[in-house]
Amino acid sequence: MNGHNEKDGVVFAVLSYIMWGLTPIYWKLTQHLSSGEILAQRVIWSFVFMLLLLVCLKKWTIYLEFLKEIVHKPKLFWSLFLASVLISSNWGIFMWAVMEGKILEASLGQYINPLTSMLIGVIFLKERLNGSQVLAFVLAGMGVLTLTLYYGVIPWISLSLSLTFGFYGLAKKMIKADTTTGLALETMVVSPIALIYLLYMMTQSNIQFFDSFSTSLLLMGSGIVTILPLLFFTLSAKKVTLSMLGILQYISPTIALILGVFLYNETLSPAHLIAFIFIWSALAVYTISSVTKRRQTSVDPIKQEKRA
Repeated sequence: MNGHNEKDGVVFAVLSYIMWGLTPIYWKLTQHLSSGEILAQRVIWSFVFMLLLLVCLKKWTIYLEFLKEIVHKPKLFWSLFLASVLISSNWGIFMWAVMEGKILEASLGQYINPLTSMLIGVIFLKERLNGSQVLAFVLAGMGVLTLTLYYGVIPWISLSLSLTFGFYGLAKKMIKADTTTGLALETMVVSPIALIYLLYMMTQSNIQFFDSFSTSLLLMGSGIVTILPLLFFTLSAKKVTLSMLGILQYISPTIALILGVFLYNETLSPAHLIAFIFIWSALAVYTISSVTKRRQTSVDPIKQEKRA
């Protein structure tokens, strides 16, 4: 991999994760609006901007070809529909958590995303865990258990965010489209549902999009907030190693955690601190194990060639 390209890729990746980490600030600005309308508007405007992005990236033909394939393959359509529902649910839960002053729980959910995906891989794809991965999962479980015992309730926001994103990744494996085309298709599938919901709100005189120019801009901007970091991430994905992306992905929940505590004055209880320490330890073990495994994989073919 070219060093200059990798450096550019890291910059794009860091920009994307910083943007994702700062999104709670944006959703806080929409706090006066209905969470249901925000989600519906986000889906529709994301679809609009994804279509524009496909044209700019000259992927419109690929998008149309995939549409034709979906029509003739019901299994592919339902995989796409499932992915659409899961990612929309993930968006909705995260926004609701931010607006309800639960950014800490949302950031915890983002932290345990890789570990949840690992567990889903074991259950549904029959993947095997090594000793380090088992230890990482146990540590993460202890973190979740700490919060459960302390508050007497399961941290459903954290688990819902990680599970919806984990199963979203599983559904995406069946679709096999690139990131931009895939998200355009996903937002397309749920856009009719979002539009019907907004039309219903209009009949009830509850829609807030036309309340003011600033409100309209905020709701339209939700599409840009969704697409822009994705664009930077897409630019980085082909230039940066997976192990590097695995490390950089923790930028986003770390920023969210800092915002929750220092900007929005959410309480970092002893239970939260202990839980985060368990999760951070689990992620350290998981990351080191993943990096080591990938290095061994890249080195082994060279060794075998020398032996030959």
